Amino acid sequence: MHEILIGATLAIFLGAAPASASLVKCGGGFQSFTSAMKNEAIARGHDPATVDNFFASVRHDNATLNADRSQGIFQRPFIDFSRRLISNDRMARGKSMMKKYDSIYRVMESEYGVSRGVLTAFWAFETDFGAVQGNFNTLNSLMTLSHDCRRPELFQPQVFAALELYEQGAFNPATSKGAWAGEIGMVQMLPSDIIEAGVDGDGDGKVDLRTSPADALLSGANMLRGLGWRAGEPWLQEVTVPQNLDWSKTGLSHIMTVGQWAELGVKPRHGVLGSSGLNASILLPQGRKGPAFIAYPNFSVYFEWNKSFVYVTTAAYFATRLEGAPVYNAGNPDPAFSGQQMKTLQKKLKARGHDVGKVDGILGAKTRAAVQTEQARLGLPADAWPTAQLLKAL
Repeated sequence: MHEILIGATLAIFLGAAPASASLVKCGGGFQSFTSAMKNEAIARGHDPATVDNFFASVRHDNATLNADRSQGIFQRPFIDFSRRLISNDRMARGKSMMKKYDSIYRVMESEYGVSRGVLTAFWAFETDFGAVQGNFNTLNSLMTLSHDCRRPELFQPQVFAALELYEQGAFNPATSKGAWAGEIGMVQMLPSDIIEAGVDGDGDGKVDLRTSPADALLSGANMLRGLGWRAGEPWLQEVTVPQNLDWSKTGLSHIMTVGQWAELGVKPRHGVLGSSGLNASILLPQGRKGPAFIAYPNFSVYFEWNKSFVYVTTAAYFATRLEGAPVYNAGNPDPAFSGQQMKTLQKKLKARGHDVGKVDGILGAKTRAAVQTEQARLGLPADAWPTAQLLKAL
């Protein structure tokens, strides 16, 4: 059975796009929208003939919209999600890749300060080490999502970035393919990311993220560095926490120094904690009865790559596994909510004035924060993990 891939299912979670000079009105007829996009491109200074050639083959793609609406995998809790993505085969191949491309990883670590496990985890999850990069026409997908009125501010700038790549001879609008959300290559980077962070890692004079592991890995590392990755620092580490810990202090919005956490009884399950002066949060993906991690400043950079809490935590954890950390202690957490239960909870939280974002059945950062606030108000252990007891109390 083919392993689950994430790269082609992420548009809803992608980070903020670069601000556009202006936003073309979405919706309406696709041909009219395309004409408006062409006019906007010309207004931005692009050659009219080049613009005509770039948009000549563009078509609306219903398959892209269908993929955009189908993202149920992110409703799964961390333990289930991580076990599905981190197989023995992925572990073995990840370690094999790190050995095979050791010289590239050495450059990545020395010049960009990004640890090898971090990019290897992305490489595995996004495209199965380059084997499955997506078969959607990139321009069609970007234009379809730009025309759709859900998130035009994210995708329209990527169309113009793809036009810039086309002008550089690095993008073919008729044949360039990738994930349905417009990501390209082995580690799935958007056109604007390629322009800003693309690296010619193999020295052949071009940036080819589809076939060159050197280009893909170093470009990904350069992108992470640009997003704020701090060289030589950890990102995530499994810990044990005392049972009398004040659970309301846990979660990404609550930060103390590593030294302060240690004074409260937080201990590493493997290795040693990071520098005592580092800021850190205690992460309980499935509450106080499940796995526990300490999240360092670099962990926040993951959310610039991807907005899904469960994906980010899994990718960060997998990176530690690739570098020698043991399998986490799953513990015995309270049962996870079904998608419908989570939607019911989100509706109740919204009714109480909490901003949980879209009622989508996904336990994201906003829903977790609201859960923790209500747990504290109701005198329940405030570990941000929803339970039947909480739902009943609400």
